[in-house]
Amino acid sequence: MNAELKRSLEIFAVKERLLLLEGIFNAKAGHPGGSLSIAEILAYLYNVEMKADSSNPKDENRDRFVLSKGHAAPALYATLALKGYFPTEDMKTLRKSDSYLQGHPSMKCVPGVDMSTGSLGQGISAAVGMALAAKLDKKDYRVYTILGDGEIEEGQVWEASMFAAAKKLDNLVVIVDNNNLQIDGTVEEVNSPYPIPEKFEAFGFNVIEIDGNCLDEIEKAFESAKTVKGKPTAIVAKTVKGKGVSYMENAVNWHGAAPNEELYNTAVAELTEKLKELEGAK
Repeated sequence: MNAELKRSLEIFAVKERLLLLEGIFNAKAGHPGGSLSIAEILAYLYNVEMKADSSNPKDENRDRFVLSKGHAAPALYATLALKGYFPTEDMKTLRKSDSYLQGHPSMKCVPGVDMSTGSLGQGISAAVGMALAAKLDKKDYRVYTILGDGEIEEGQVWEASMFAAAKKLDNLVVIVDNNNLQIDGTVEEVNSPYPIPEKFEAFGFNVIEIDGNCLDEIEKAFESAKTVKGKPTAIVAKTVKGKGVSYMENAVNWHGAAPNEELYNTAVAELTEKLKELEGAK
């Protein structure tokens, strides 16, 4: 990845983190840990990888994205706002009773949301259906979905995966946010889905393992996925839960909790310092 593109994506990811935390802080509720962990992946998807246009969010030829781990909605909302789908100031209304930005994404309310999600395990099935529809309609759009590593403990994930491989959906990319933490602890402690790459491989997927917070590796993975024919791709992305905020990183208690004012200000200060550093780089 060239240096200028990398820097612009790093800046975008920091802005995502600032915006999603603003939403969670104002809501006094939300899921910061697993939202922060996927910032780089979303930055790459919406700025480089996907055919998507905020001026025409229902374009039938657009690439589709499904946030299967719907509780990470603040990350998706922040990304969509930064891309112009709706005003960034609306993030302050997150989870308010009269807001269209609810705790989980709604395709009926939020511009740019391709599927309503929240019940874990179901988003991937919707993504598989979209990918199959593209094949049946002879369309060239691609479908992307992000799952949590805790989420893949759901059996429906594997039914959908089996179907995707059986139908040779090479226009489908499944990204597993492998941050190793879910609401009750590490994924090993709760109900281990490991080994994740070998499972997807056994289900007939092309599998790529990456550092999901490294933009160079993200780029290589998505470019490689485009070359694969006859099978879907699973990108197993090792990430840091709470990435970018020192006290949230790898801390399970930040799975679903909002920071108080003091901690929010600490997070903003850290991220703002990072943003200044990146914007000042040549």
